[in-house]
Amino acid sequence: MGANQQIRPPGQAPDRAEATQVFAPAQLPRGGGPNQNRPGLGGRPEEAAERTQFISVGAVSREPAPLEVEDEPAPAVKRKRTGLVVSLVSVVALLALAAGAVFLVPGLAEKVGLRPSEPDVPIAAPSPPVQFTPTLRRPGADSPAPTAAGVQAALAGPASNSVLGALTGTVIDPTTGDVLYAQNADTTLVPASTTKVLTSAAALLALPHSDQLTTKVVQGDQPGTVIIVGGGDPTLSSFAAGKDTVYPGAAHLDDLVAQVKTAGPVDTVLLDVGRYTGDSLAKGWIPGDVQGGYIAPMVPAMLDGGRADPTAAVSPRAANPARALAEKFAERIGAKVPAKATTTAKPDAKVLGEVRSAPIVELVDNALQNSDNVLAEAVAREVAKETGHEVSFTGATEATTKILRDNGFDVSTVRLSDGSGLSTDNLVSAALLADILRVAAAPDGKDPRTAKLRPLLGGLPVAGGSGTLAGRYQGPADAVGKGWVRAKTGTLANVNSLAGVVLTKDGRLLVFAMMSNGSNAAEARPALDAVAATLRQCGCR
Repeated sequence: MGANQQIRPPGQAPDRAEATQVFAPAQLPRGGGPNQNRPGLGGRPEEAAERTQFISVGAVSREPAPLEVEDEPAPAVKRKRTGLVVSLVSVVALLALAAGAVFLVPGLAEKVGLRPSEPDVPIAAPSPPVQFTPTLRRPGADSPAPTAAGVQAALAGPASNSVLGALTGTVIDPTTGDVLYAQNADTTLVPASTTKVLTSAAALLALPHSDQLTTKVVQGDQPGTVIIVGGGDPTLSSFAAGKDTVYPGAAHLDDLVAQVKTAGPVDTVLLDVGRYTGDSLAKGWIPGDVQGGYIAPMVPAMLDGGRADPTAAVSPRAANPARALAEKFAERIGAKVPAKATTTAKPDAKVLGEVRSAPIVELVDNALQNSDNVLAEAVAREVAKETGHEVSFTGATEATTKILRDNGFDVSTVRLSDGSGLSTDNLVSAALLADILRVAAAPDGKDPRTAKLRPLLGGLPVAGGSGTLAGRYQGPADAVGKGWVRAKTGTLANVNSLAGVVLTKDGRLLVFAMMSNGSNAAEARPALDAVAATLRQCGCR
């Protein structure tokens, strides 16, 4: 290990995903797509730009329907004597109906000389309709604006908590662009998983949101031989259709097997993993994180992100995820995988089957929500491929930095070794994190970057409600932020960060980024949460 590598406390996840989601009142909508049954963001950024509005909800009542009263019967019509029997029957029936009507209409019985068997029942006037009372307000420029002096005064206590170690941070009003608070915001620190904000932003800026990653099986050179061609999708599911892993909307291995079976018998399965180059583990990663369940060696063909348990965010990973996929495929199709299984498929090889991942916008959403390291690295490599860089750790980080620079973000002090934030070699400033989120949260479409970056906000976990924030915001100092704070978390040994948005009690949306190095997670996490919760409850004017 290098001098600046650090060991995590046993059992501590970088950003542990919770299994149960609670839908908080201020939760922004999440991404969806053609591979999911839930509604989603879709592939068009201009649609995504409309999804940060908070919806007003409240009780809606109906006025009671008017009371229906039977009409009085019409007078009997005179008929010829030949119909005397029928007429008498009709008269009797009409008299019975009239009697019934008499007793139904208050006061009528007395007027016609009849006495009802029960006293009249008074009919009360209908109750007035319940007034509509909104419980949420949408953020907007018309809401009272906080001031720099107000924010600084409010954060003076929470941000000075000694458990936060070396703290940098900033608060921005995205409506005006004003910086309301800054504490060494341009200083770079190890960001942990808030690095995923940079990776996700580069992907949303560089890639079509509707793009999907394809896993193919093509015909090999020998009869009965097939080749799995990795297309960079780590989410391919080992489960049967209808059952989700940690990757909702993933393609299914069974679908691929079924397609290939129709082409004829298979006896040998090979692998083409040539989409990626370079090392499969990044600089600054702790090797134990593979067995610890936080990351898998990066290869372009993978099943369930290399997990032993496809339903657990943190689960031991395969040492060779590509071979594990090939063996599972061979098992289901009745074939074998030779000791030397890697090869290069011919460009014109016949395609026997293919399946596609969820759209890029949903992959970004999942990577942010559950802080999925493998998925973040896979997305970063697609940015590298799209922009003509080497599809490796080096190419991915260079591409991420270039895309952000080309889109007007200051990356002059950024240093990246990976796209997930697991590396302790990464250095990022709170100012850059907040600037990216500021553009994503801009209230109008004047900035062309906003429409592309808007899905970032939908992917941020909800305080006390979803993703890596599901189990947080439970204490006395931070519970007020539950449901109102959305933020990307970051946790490594001695590193804790939080970057996101919060709706103030006056209905103003604020962007914040806080980074703490030299701090203990058990103490720093609630302290960072308290900073964001303070922004929620203060008018700061």
